[in-house]
Amino acid sequence: MIDKPGIDERLLAAEVAAAWAVDVADLVFIPVGLDGHAWAYRVDTSDGGRYFLKMRRGTFTRAAVLLPGFLRAQGVRHVVAPIDPPGGGAGRTFGDHQLLLYPFHDGGSLWGRGLTDRQWIEYGEFLGRLHAVTPNADIAAVLPAETYRSSAGERLRSLSGQAAASEILGAFWDRYGAALHRLSETVDDLASRVTQAQHVICHADIHPGNLIADGDGPLHVVDWDAPILAPRERDLMFVYSQDFGDHPINAHRAELFRRGYGPLEPDPTLLSYYRSERHLDDVAVFLRSILHSEASPESRANDLCWLTRIAETVADARYAP
Repeated sequence: MIDKPGIDERLLAAEVAAAWAVDVADLVFIPVGLDGHAWAYRVDTSDGGRYFLKMRRGTFTRAAVLLPGFLRAQGVRHVVAPIDPPGGGAGRTFGDHQLLLYPFHDGGSLWGRGLTDRQWIEYGEFLGRLHAVTPNADIAAVLPAETYRSSAGERLRSLSGQAAASEILGAFWDRYGAALHRLSETVDDLASRVTQAQHVICHADIHPGNLIADGDGPLHVVDWDAPILAPRERDLMFVYSQDFGDHPINAHRAELFRRGYGPLEPDPTLLSYYRSERHLDDVAVFLRSILHSEASPESRANDLCWLTRIAETVADARYAP
């Protein structure tokens, strides 16, 4: 979110200091992410330390809280896991929000600058290790399982009338509305044709924007908000798509990724389903965000830019395998 939350940041800093026993010197809002219910801050401490604070309206899922620490215990070193407060537990409540504190890693995301050759291999190694981890009973109990039933089409249809009548979205809807409705039909068709596949632990949002690295340094994987038990194509969709990141996969990068991941032949129908469903879900999220009465002009402009980018991709795309 690029809009700040309507909270008292002095009280927030005091809550973080008390909960995690750190001397907070500064709290810096970071306008990242597309989730309208979550915000990020950098926490600077008096001794020169840095942390990443994530605040969510409502609560984080149990999977988001428990899975990262479990994976690190299984040796998946790339995972950035929340820090347990000295008093126990993983998070703290702040009004009607929940807080999680993480280590801060320098370098920023790889969405814009892309991965180096070495990092493409490491990307494959990470996903190979993740998909090989067997969840224990506690983790399996909190992870949702894939059903191939998406709410995105219904959400799109419920917003289409408002979008068409909107001063901000009217011209956009005239140009792309029909293509977006066709995308909804495509998602339903692909869902009816997918074949059952082995479920593994999936990050579910493993695009380069959630890979953090300093230069050619090691990868740090963030944003474990929505993990799921699903076919591995749920994650591989982000790898084998041209839609996520400014430097997507090509033949050379695909070979590097396979070198890290190991032999694989992704199911093309599953890849197409996940790619089309993700686009449809993003469209529904952006439409709702733009139509929200409290959105700032800057936030609406940012969201409309992303929405148009997706719609242009959808209008030109062929999703059938």
